[in-house]
Amino acid sequence: MQDDINNQEENEFDNQYSESQETITKVTGMYKEWFLDYASYVILERAVPAIADGFKPVQRRIMQSMKDLDDGRYNKVANLVGHCMQYHPHGDASISDAMVQIGQKELLIDMQGNWGNILTGDRAAAARYIEARLSKFALEVVFNPKTTDWQASYDGRRKEPIHLPVKFPMLLAQGGEGIAVGLSTKILPHNFNELIDTSIKILKGRSFSIYPDFLTGGVVDVTNYNDGARGGKVRVRAKISQLDKKTLVINEIPFGTTTTSLIDSILKANDKGKIKIKRIEDNTARNVEILIHLSSGISPDKTIDALYAFTNCGMSLSPLCCVIQDHKPVFVGVSDILKISTNNTLNLLKSELEIQLGELQEKWHFASLERIFIENRIYRDIEEEKTWEGVISAIDKGLKPHITHLKRDVTEEDIVRLTEIKIKRISKFDIDKAKQLIESLEDEIAVVRNHLDNLIEFAIDYFKRLKEKYGKDKPRLTEIRTFDDIEATKVVMRNEKLYVNRAEGFVGTSLKKDEFVADCADIDDVIVFRKDGTMMVSKVAQKTFVGKDIIHIAIFKKGDKRTTYNMMYRDGRSGPSYMKRFNVTSVTRDRAYNLTAGNKGSTVWYLSANPNGEAETVAVELKPLAGLKKVKWDVDFSDLMIKGRSSKGNLITKYSVKKIEFKTAGTSTLKPRKIWFDDSVQRLNVEGRGELLGEFTAEDQLLVATQSGKIKTITPALTTHFDNDMVVLEKWVPNKPISAIYYEGEKERYYVKRFVVDQPNKEELFISDHPKTKLQIVVTDYRPKVEIIFSKRSLDAMQLSLEDFIAVKGIKALGNQLTDNKVKLVNRLEPLPHTPVEEVEVLEDTVEDGENDQTTLF
Repeated sequence: MQDDINNQEENEFDNQYSESQETITKVTGMYKEWFLDYASYVILERAVPAIADGFKPVQRRIMQSMKDLDDGRYNKVANLVGHCMQYHPHGDASISDAMVQIGQKELLIDMQGNWGNILTGDRAAAARYIEARLSKFALEVVFNPKTTDWQASYDGRRKEPIHLPVKFPMLLAQGGEGIAVGLSTKILPHNFNELIDTSIKILKGRSFSIYPDFLTGGVVDVTNYNDGARGGKVRVRAKISQLDKKTLVINEIPFGTTTTSLIDSILKANDKGKIKIKRIEDNTARNVEILIHLSSGISPDKTIDALYAFTNCGMSLSPLCCVIQDHKPVFVGVSDILKISTNNTLNLLKSELEIQLGELQEKWHFASLERIFIENRIYRDIEEEKTWEGVISAIDKGLKPHITHLKRDVTEEDIVRLTEIKIKRISKFDIDKAKQLIESLEDEIAVVRNHLDNLIEFAIDYFKRLKEKYGKDKPRLTEIRTFDDIEATKVVMRNEKLYVNRAEGFVGTSLKKDEFVADCADIDDVIVFRKDGTMMVSKVAQKTFVGKDIIHIAIFKKGDKRTTYNMMYRDGRSGPSYMKRFNVTSVTRDRAYNLTAGNKGSTVWYLSANPNGEAETVAVELKPLAGLKKVKWDVDFSDLMIKGRSSKGNLITKYSVKKIEFKTAGTSTLKPRKIWFDDSVQRLNVEGRGELLGEFTAEDQLLVATQSGKIKTITPALTTHFDNDMVVLEKWVPNKPISAIYYEGEKERYYVKRFVVDQPNKEELFISDHPKTKLQIVVTDYRPKVEIIFSKRSLDAMQLSLEDFIAVKGIKALGNQLTDNKVKLVNRLEPLPHTPVEEVEVLEDTVEDGENDQTTLF
């Protein structure tokens, strides 16, 4: 019975479905027409700026409304929004938001009140509480009703500009972003002064390049900017510096972020274990200041890289220059936009000059007519005339003998204007003043004609005036650098623990009862070697099966050419034994690689992983066999070359091996590593970028000194960050003396000292900590020579050998007094020739006040 009911319900449903299928109405035509209209409207009238003036329609209407109400005083934004609604067909919220965005770019609107904060993301106050007026810059470059084309507003009651006559690359100065139907635009802002300089280059026909600049500051890598066109990319980073050993400070943030979103991203990365921080302080007010407090034992350098890798401190932006040109969306590059804008400015300046010339010529024409009319008393000829036509005719007849020098014919409108001259003006007419007026107009006409004849030079002078007038407080805020790629696996905080169950063949972070392997992160890979000579790399997970008989497991470093594996194995079940050395630089995840000769039954006798290419010595012992004389001997891995992991290796023995045991540790067989310092990114590298610092073994260190008077030696890790005031960076030679000249703030005198660093890995201050103490120069030549230039012009510059002036003493010594006179400059000269000696003698010196060091140069 129930089955019958179910079948009946299914049949009814099928019938209803069939009926609904039969009554479907196609709406293709309607969608095609309406959707195209909608898409066109959004693209042309809302989301995408016009290339002609750089404004979206709402922005253009806001500017026109502010011009309508401009009287030099501030207007409430609510009033401006209300007035703009006469032009704009949308609500007050969209107008208010657009006005705030224009104001926050600090170029066109003079703001008063709380307009929000682009650094913190705080919103502006309500429109009724804030005020605005046009900036002087906007009044000068945006408006000119004489060169503006007008159209009816959306309701036909008013006239609005089709485009504003903007004589500046406004679109690139402000930037723009919008999402339309089927396309979007993202134009990055550029520096005011750089845009002017580049426009001048365009006018002069020179090559140029232009890159983004952001009000939030930060650092930008424009290597792949691609002129701002499709397919380009820029990388932006916050400016992070080390305040002390446990505190980082962020002073500038990347474009597109706020301090709030930046802090949120840092907290999320901390929660996920990518970084490890103690707490964050946001002290941002007028300027950004975010303090990141680190836990003890956490490397500040590594944390900085991790912030760039895992938080919004490092971001990638994809510019996309889409603009409206000739009522169509087009994709162009920044260079094309700037060229079009510059040519548009040139044409607008030409139009303004032509209009000005026409007005001056009209003034000259009427001034000449007025002079003829009054000087020749033509006004008396109309006294007897009874009709208006007679008056016009009489004046025309009286003017004819005197108008041969005029530039155009006299029209009836000219004559009507003559009749409107008041008797009082005629009675007080001064012929000399009239001549002066005409001559001044002729001079002005000559100037305007000269500008038109030399239009390029006039436009260049125009841009220069803009820069001088408005560009003084608009320096570049975003530093351009080339970023080095940060490998996430090298900087991630390893707060997970990796375990292995060798018997069952599982590895993972959840096997807490099994053998601990190493600290790890969830983005790490793990490399596993098994007894049968197979190797596999797998991503760290909670629990992964990698195979039984695990003999070695570790965190895998991709591209690692220094970690060397030393291996001995038997080929097949009873074959000969071989030995090999190899690196593992790249593999496919979860693929088993056979490291033996490939015969079934192979087994690994010995395997070691050596992080710096060490080659140990092992003892090989064979199974006793009749006639076998030598059953035990030592093998040194340093006799083998490092080859590929698929190589068969060198033969050890064809007899059965009883055991192989480690005997003695060896040294690295790898060459010392050359390290360079790339000043553009302030980082060490091994790719040959920048200045070569030298070849480094595991024991070598770098010497670092700063302008603040601090000196230390450090291990040359490629992740090291350097302070901006670093003045010395070189390979440390332990016995090489360091020489310094400094001004001692407490004694108010200049001192010279020479010392050696005798406590490696410890940062020390080699000048006093008095607030007025200032380092003049620090050099690391064996026999340094300097030139001292005094502030007093009466004192001649002196050359001084620091080796002769003072002996090498302790780092805490005050040094010898150099001079009582004020030093203007200390120049480093070519050092004296040096013959290396084994050791530099350091004199015992505990003098703190320098009373025994009174050798004075001047």
